[in-house]
Amino acid sequence: MGVNTRTPLIAGNWKMNLDHLQAVAFVQKLHWTLKEAKHEDDSVEVAVFPPFTDLRSVQTLIDADKIPFALGAQDVSAHDSGAYTGEISGSFLSQLDARYVIIGHSERREYHSETDEIVNAKVKAALKHGLTPVICVGETADDLERFGASAVPAEQLKGALAGVSASADIVVAYEPVWAIGSGQAATPQQAQDVCAVLRGVLASALNDDAAARTRILYGGSVKAANIAGFMREPDVDGALVGGASLVVDEFASIIRFQKHVGV
Repeated sequence: MGVNTRTPLIAGNWKMNLDHLQAVAFVQKLHWTLKEAKHEDDSVEVAVFPPFTDLRSVQTLIDADKIPFALGAQDVSAHDSGAYTGEISGSFLSQLDARYVIIGHSERREYHSETDEIVNAKVKAALKHGLTPVICVGETADDLERFGASAVPAEQLKGALAGVSASADIVVAYEPVWAIGSGQAATPQQAQDVCAVLRGVLASALNDDAAARTRILYGGSVKAANIAGFMREPDVDGALVGGASLVVDEFASIIRFQKHVGV
C-alpha cells in the first residue's frame, strides 16, 4: 500500500454525557492542558463528538478561540428532511461545521436495531452533505466464538460501503463489542489483524488508493496506558475513545501518545 502518510486521528465519543455548559468547560480545559504540555497540533488530529444539544455551543467555542479540534456528531438521519421526529439531518450538521459523524456504532445497532442497510443509507446521507462518516464495525463475544475475529466486521464494512464512491472521504472504526466498556481491550495484535482485514475490504470494495489513505481506528477500552501499543501497529491509525475521553488528563495523554512512546 506504500508509505503510510495517514495523520493519526484521536476521537472522543462522549455518548450521552456532558450538557452544553459542561461540554464548553471540558473543551476549554482540554485545550489548555494540551497547550501547557506543548502538544504539536499538527502531529495528530483531535475530534470530539458531543451530544446533539452541545454541538452549537462547542462549535462556537472552537471557532471563537481557534481551538484545533474537529467537531463530530454521534449519529445522522438517512433522510434530508420531513416527518422524522427526533432525527437530525446531515444538512443541519454541515451548517454547524461538523466534519465527522459516527455511523453504525454498536449501541445503535443493538439498541436501535440498525441494520447494515440502514448504516449504508446513513453513510450515503453523510457524504451527500459533506460529512465524513466514521463507520463503526465490530463483533460480539458470540460472533467472535462462532465466526472468528474479522468475519463480522468485514461483512459489516462491505455492507456499509455498498454503492459508495472510491473517492469518498471516510473513516473506519473497529470496535470489538466484547471490549467496549469492559476494561478489557483487545491486544494490539488482535486489533492489527482485524484492521488489516478491513483495509483489504476497502481495497476490494473501493480501490487500493482508498485503502491506503483511509484511516482505521481502534475502539474498545482505550486508555492512556494502552494507546501506544495500538498506535505501533501499521494498520491502526488512531482511536475512537469512549469513557476515557470524558477525563481531561486521560484524554490529553491519549492524544499525546507520540510523546510518551517512540512511535
